[in-house]
Amino acid sequence: MRTFLFYFATFVSTLLSHFLFLCVLCVLCGSSLSSAVDGYPSKPIRIIVPYTPGGFNDTLARTLGQKLNEKWGQPVMVDNRPGGGTTIGTSLVAKAPADGHTLLVVSFAFGVNPSLYTLLPYDTQRDFAPVVLAAGTPNILVVNPELPVKSVRDLIALAKSKPGKLNYASAGSGSSNHLSMEMFKSMAGVDIVHVPYKGSAPAVTDLIGGQVDVMFDNVPNVLQHVKAGKLRGLAVSSSKRSPFTPDLPTVAEAGLPGFDVSVWFGVVAPSGTPKAVVSQLNGEINRILKLPGIVELFHKQGVEPLGGTPDAFASFLRDQTVKWAKVVKQSGAKAE
Repeated sequence: MRTFLFYFATFVSTLLSHFLFLCVLCVLCGSSLSSAVDGYPSKPIRIIVPYTPGGFNDTLARTLGQKLNEKWGQPVMVDNRPGGGTTIGTSLVAKAPADGHTLLVVSFAFGVNPSLYTLLPYDTQRDFAPVVLAAGTPNILVVNPELPVKSVRDLIALAKSKPGKLNYASAGSGSSNHLSMEMFKSMAGVDIVHVPYKGSAPAVTDLIGGQVDVMFDNVPNVLQHVKAGKLRGLAVSSSKRSPFTPDLPTVAEAGLPGFDVSVWFGVVAPSGTPKAVVSQLNGEINRILKLPGIVELFHKQGVEPLGGTPDAFASFLRDQTVKWAKVVKQSGAKAE
């Protein structure tokens, strides 16, 4: 009996020793992870914008950069790397160290390019860690005021009466305004000729001048012209009416049920960036997006701050990629 008690006591003592060892190890590991997160950022952060300065992608990067610098005391540099339909800047981030010190502002093209290009120098699903869906805005369907249409149904009727005679402008193949109209054409069963431009500004200028008849474009790009009477707004592309144009119906309620297109903006990091760092970035950017001054700034540009979790953004990106792959295939759109 004494022998049994001796071995039992030894067994229990050994279990307790292992348990205490594991507890200490967990505490040490937790402390180490906490220190690693607390030490972020340890050097300047670079936010790459794959567009030229001036658009909302650039505004978002500079706004976040300023606020992150104020919070963390590290310099935040905005690096505009336009070209290649955003693939040049995007490729740089895909190959950057996965330490959270290089970020990428992404938008509509990020979800479209996998189906628009036959070969990309990166994989949008494999090479990036979604951080946050930052903001969104609808497109507005606008026409030259001289065009004899005042509603979506009017436009559809006119296009059907003159197949191939009307034309529409876009900021280039694969842009949100291009694919919005291709979806519109498919759902309405109309033939409207595509006239691609190198950017939104020259397209809007020619629409105002009457060189083209109609286009979809972001609220920030055309709202001022609609208010000034230089363009006529027919509807917004999103599933719900925009707070910036409450009197305009959605395309869905104006004649094409199920039509839904939103232009969005987000932030990603290189794949492999520690989850703790992604979480820290996500939390801080969500905080920034709720600041009254930031909300006001975005609203002045016709953009709604959004926010959310990295997982929600990852799911959103997968859905966008699938959705637009169908439209690209059906329209035959190709990268310029």
